[in-house]
Amino acid sequence: MRTHSVTYESFSGWVEAPTDLRPAVEGKVTCQVAVIGGGIGGMSTALRLAQRGQDVVLVEAEFCGHGSSSRNAGQLAGAPGGDLQLLNLLSRKKMPGMMRLAEHAAHHVEDFIAKHDIDCEYEPTGNAFAAVSRGQMGRVRRVANIVTRAGGHVEVGTAEELGIPRGLVGGMRETIGGRMNPGKFSLGMRRVLLDSAAQVFEQTRVTDVVREGGQVVVTTPRGRVLADHVVLATNAFAGEWDITPKHLSVPIYVIEVETEPIDPARIAALGWTSGMGLVTQHAIMENYRLTPRNTIVFGVRRLERGTSYPLPDKTPDPGLVEELAGAFARRFPSLADVAVDRAWGGWIAITSSWLPLAGRIGDNIHYSIACNGHGLAQAPYVGTLIADAIVDGELHEDLRTLWHDKPRFPRPMMMGRPGLRTIWAIDRFNDMLNGSRRNARRGATVPS
Repeated sequence: MRTHSVTYESFSGWVEAPTDLRPAVEGKVTCQVAVIGGGIGGMSTALRLAQRGQDVVLVEAEFCGHGSSSRNAGQLAGAPGGDLQLLNLLSRKKMPGMMRLAEHAAHHVEDFIAKHDIDCEYEPTGNAFAAVSRGQMGRVRRVANIVTRAGGHVEVGTAEELGIPRGLVGGMRETIGGRMNPGKFSLGMRRVLLDSAAQVFEQTRVTDVVREGGQVVVTTPRGRVLADHVVLATNAFAGEWDITPKHLSVPIYVIEVETEPIDPARIAALGWTSGMGLVTQHAIMENYRLTPRNTIVFGVRRLERGTSYPLPDKTPDPGLVEELAGAFARRFPSLADVAVDRAWGGWIAITSSWLPLAGRIGDNIHYSIACNGHGLAQAPYVGTLIADAIVDGELHEDLRTLWHDKPRFPRPMMMGRPGLRTIWAIDRFNDMLNGSRRNARRGATVPS
């Protein structure tokens, strides 16, 4: 697969950045609730608060939709993120609640798209937990049993039965969710927010968050926001202030790349009739999805940990793009001659438990964070529930599933650089082992 003429995007490959940026905070601004962070979680929180009559201010360092909200693979998931076998082992009692939240979150986003007529190319295709080997197919069946026992809605089948590429062994289909252009979705939500009663300040980096005289003071380079309540909705960027709980999450940089346009006949020959997005069952997944422009977007495979705040602006490492291109050629050998056209990346947050988190610090600082790669569905829903909790003073059943009364979290042991390298190496060893087995089976059929 050719990678010599890749365009490395500084924002996203899905959309262009908006040009109508809102001004920064100047001087003193007062409000009932301040939301820090203009991703789809923060925007949803601010929008819901405005709809419920609250005087709300949203503060965003760049522009609303700038972060991972616009940079992901655009797969709206109907199941929890993370390793579901591990979650079931460590948090079995939480699984029904997590499954219910995940499905409700996907429907919430679908309803939002319809209500506000957001043109984001959404198609309710579902998504597939795809197996690239017989070993991964065994994992798929175990995961399907866990999901079904927890009340989820999935189907298991061969590649042909599910309508996914023939080179795969099979998989599990989430019947809820689908695929979209996440950049168009994020900027569509931004449009809805800007049309609301919420005050939105972009180009405003928050330098500190402290309590002062019964209020919360949000300090910025050119002013301050004084609020009765604050919501931290900065996800991977949450570690920039002392008030953030220790070990809340780990910032991880992930990349996506996109092919050049492919002849539709060549795509049809793959047998990918369902159009579902694919997530492989490696410890660190690979994701693949079709787009309406006859390209394939794919990514992840390797995780890069952030080590200090503020997190740096990054473009993808060309070496990692090369590695992804090699994986693509192995998954789709008939398309091995297709070129990579562009690459981009973004920071997400991973928790030590692989569960999304929400909670409160004291009585007036709320936070939600780390949907562990499933934020496209869950972040807007959780943000809406936090807004309702602030107004109503009580927690929705789904929010209670994520809630931490005390913001104390264990150190994420496997999210250091050595741990991530080890996980990657195990995935590659299994790939090599599975490849050897396939070659042995092929060789056994050749007459001597």
